[in-house]
Amino acid sequence: MHNLILAILFSVSVSVLLKIARKKNIIVEQAIAFNYIVALSLSYFLLKPDFKGLEFTDYIAQSDSAPIFFALGLLLPSVFIIMSKAVEFAGIIRSDAAQRLSLFLPILAAFLIFHETLSQSKIVGILLAFIGLFCLVTKPNREQSAVNFKGIFGLVGVWFGYGIIDILFKQVAKSGGAFSATLFISFSLAACVMFIYLLLKRTQWTVPSFIGGVILGVLNFFNILFYIKAHQSFGSNPTLVFAGMNIGVISLGTITGALAFKEKISKINWLGIIFSLTAIFCLYYLDKIWA
Repeated sequence: MHNLILAILFSVSVSVLLKIARKKNIIVEQAIAFNYIVALSLSYFLLKPDFKGLEFTDYIAQSDSAPIFFALGLLLPSVFIIMSKAVEFAGIIRSDAAQRLSLFLPILAAFLIFHETLSQSKIVGILLAFIGLFCLVTKPNREQSAVNFKGIFGLVGVWFGYGIIDILFKQVAKSGGAFSATLFISFSLAACVMFIYLLLKRTQWTVPSFIGGVILGVLNFFNILFYIKAHQSFGSNPTLVFAGMNIGVISLGTITGALAFKEKISKINWLGIIFSLTAIFCLYYLDKIWA
């Protein structure tokens, strides 16, 4: 459980950094690009990826994990870009809701792809998790305008993209010790995609964005590392990790927003936190008791 808790803490730290980025003159797109350089460096020096005696390009061509790291390498930066467009055309509230409710896809995959056993306590936990999420993402209605086609496309992209990334990280966890090479290559490809995107935009590079990117890279690396380790710890219970990570981040993020940024928590948001904690109890403790 400690790996999941650490993953949640690092994920919320990433959100806090991105929230204060604008005030610190950090261009988020640049910080994301530099973040991947730091993440792949940490992957190389801390995880020591094993390329099985092959050259880097030969390993990419011959590895069974090639579909996974190619998908992650493209999706990680692409979903960020799609998220920014969704916020622009549909608003931050709808975009955040789409990201959180993408939990539906990995939960579905837990039973259809990873063949998790569906118990009574898990059914109750999943229902409570989604009720909690709906309560947590419910905000005062400040967006009266309808969503246009670009907004709908962005929201669908956010929902689908984040859901698929969660599923791919579970697949990475299943590779055991080989996950370090997959992570290293994924971060390398993501860095290439992000830097090409910024070069095409002819961005003006800034020092604060570089510094922010270094900090973001450290936080993001450990967020992903502990998330994968959590999946390895609960190999037969991916639902717990999928749901626990999602509702843990938004619950802690909501409390952090209230304490650090004076954001208001409505009664329905507090109710969502209670439902979320109850869902974790059902998915972990109650499932162990009834097993």
